Amino acid sequence: MSLLLFVFYWIGIPVLLISAAFWMWRQAVTPFARGGLVGLCIAALLGLLWLAAGEKWLADRRVRELCAKDGGVKVYETINLPTDRFDKYGQIRIPDKRNATSDDEYYTEWITQIIKEGNPSIRRDHFLLFRKSDQKLLGEAVSYARLGGDMPGPWHGSSLRCPDQADDVSLERRVFQQLGRS
Repeated sequence: MSLLLFVFYWIGIPVLLISAAFWMWRQAVTPFARGGLVGLCIAALLGLLWLAAGEKWLADRRVRELCAKDGGVKVYETINLPTDRFDKYGQIRIPDKRNATSDDEYYTEWITQIIKEGNPSIRRDHFLLFRKSDQKLLGEAVSYARLGGDMPGPWHGSSLRCPDQADDVSLERRVFQQLGRS
């Protein structure tokens, strides 16, 4: 199906538009008629551009507005841990609530909310980090993403995520500090 849409959008529509414009250009005899034809062709191209990218632009705008409202990382408590709790990249691995064992001191939750389905789609990712012993929320991160909305073709679909550094890894880095480092 994707190949058929690709051929239709990138070959079929331009060939039809150029053929129709050429035929109408030959039929138009007055400069006024030819000027109207040029205006009609420009309007048709702009309309096709809007169909191809307009909804994606609107989705990007909405994602940026939502990010400005409540996107970002909030830390409610920082925890100092010994260096041996961190891997060679300076990260500590915290399990998801479903995978946490009785030995784990902390766990995360990841809540995904679909705001707009379809193509493009918009979603909200909410990462929560808890201390297991008292169920205290140590920090949270909220990000928004637009997925898809591109013209059909053989390329990978685009996406937009904001704000930067508002994911589970960034949240863990801000909550957990290595002893002896600031």
